[in-house]
Amino acid sequence: MTAVLILILATALAFYILLGYPLLLALLRHPAAPVVRKDKNYLATVTVLMAVYNGAAFLRKKLEYLLALDYPRELVDIIVISDGSTDETDQIAEEFASSRVQLLRVPKGGKARALNAALPLAKGQILFFTDVRQPVDPSCLKHLVANFADPTIGAVSGEMRLLKGEGGEQADMDLYWRYEIWARKKHTEIDSLFSATGCVYAMRRELAAPLPPDTLSDDVVLPQRVFFQGYRIILDPEAVVYDYPTKTGAEFQRRTRTLAGVWQVFLRSPALFTRSRMRWHFLSHRFGRLVLPWTLIAIYLSTAALPNAYWRNSLLLNELFLPALALLDRFVPKGARLKRLTSPARTFLLMNFAALSAMRVFFVSAEKLWSAPTAVSREAAKPENRG
Repeated sequence: MTAVLILILATALAFYILLGYPLLLALLRHPAAPVVRKDKNYLATVTVLMAVYNGAAFLRKKLEYLLALDYPRELVDIIVISDGSTDETDQIAEEFASSRVQLLRVPKGGKARALNAALPLAKGQILFFTDVRQPVDPSCLKHLVANFADPTIGAVSGEMRLLKGEGGEQADMDLYWRYEIWARKKHTEIDSLFSATGCVYAMRRELAAPLPPDTLSDDVVLPQRVFFQGYRIILDPEAVVYDYPTKTGAEFQRRTRTLAGVWQVFLRSPALFTRSRMRWHFLSHRFGRLVLPWTLIAIYLSTAALPNAYWRNSLLLNELFLPALALLDRFVPKGARLKRLTSPARTFLLMNFAALSAMRVFFVSAEKLWSAPTAVSREAAKPENRG
C-alpha cells in the first residue's frame, strides 16, 4: 500500500512539473502586472561588467560588438575583469584602453569575486552584465536601458538566442530554451521573474551589492535581491544576444553548474518559499526542476517495490522505455527518423542527471564547479564564424 501511494504521488508530481504547470500557466487568467513604461528615448550612464577567464578566443570580437552598440558611446564604460587568465585575454583588453575599456586583473577566484572587485569601479547608473562568448545585437543595450524609465523596474533580462547547431543535443536544448523564454514572458506579464540570463542582464547600480564569494549564479542572486526590495525583474525579448552550439556533452557540465547555483540560492533565501509574491510560480517552475529527478527515482523504486504481478512488470517495462531510448541514441545515426525520439530522451535524462549532480554543491567547493569554461563547437570558435 505504501509503494502504491508513493507511486501515485510521485507520478502526479512529475506530471504536474512537466505538463500541469505549463498548461495552467497558459490557460489560467492571472492578474496582470502594469505594462512596463518602456521609453526608447530614455538614457542613463552604463557600466558594462564582463568577467573573463581565458577568453582570448572571443574577447576581441566581443569588445568590437560592445563598442558598436547603438547607444551613446560617451555614456558607456566597459570593465573587463580578468579572473586570473593565463592566455592573451589581458593583452587583448589592453588594446582597447583608448576606447573606454578598463582592464581589471584579479587572482583566479571565480566570477563572483571578479564582479565584487569591479563593483567599486562601476560608476554607471545602470550595470550591464555580459559574458565574453556571446555576440550582442546592436540594439541590445538601448532596449535594456529603455525599461528603466519605469521606476518599478529594478532589473531587466535580455533574451539569449541559440545559433543553429548540428541537431541532436543542441536542437533539444533549443526546444527547452524556447519553453523557458515563453515562461519568462508569462512571468513578466504576471509580475516578475526570479532570475536573469547571465550573459545579458542589467540592473540599477544602487541596488547592487557584493556577492558571497562562492556564489555560482550571480544572475540569480543579484536579481533576487532586486525582487525582495519590491522591484520587478522583467524579460525584454528585444534585447538580444546569441550563443554558439556547445560540444556534445558540454551542456551537462553547464546545467550542473547552473542548478548547483540554484541550490545555493534556495538554501540561502528561505523567503522564496515563504513570503515571495511569486511563490507558486517559483515552486512550480524553478524548484520543480530540482525536484523532478527525485520524482522519477521514486516512480522507479516504488514500482519495483510493488507485489510481483503481471501489471507491475508491465509498468516496469513501460518505465524503462525512456532510459532505453536514451541509451539507444548513441547508436542511432544522424538523420535517422528514430533520432527524433532517442535524442530528446537522452537530453531529458541528461538534464535530470545534471540536477542530481548539482547536489555536489553541498560537498565540494564552488571553485571546482567553476573549474572549466563551457566548451563550444570547434566551428563556432573560428574567427570567421564569430562575426
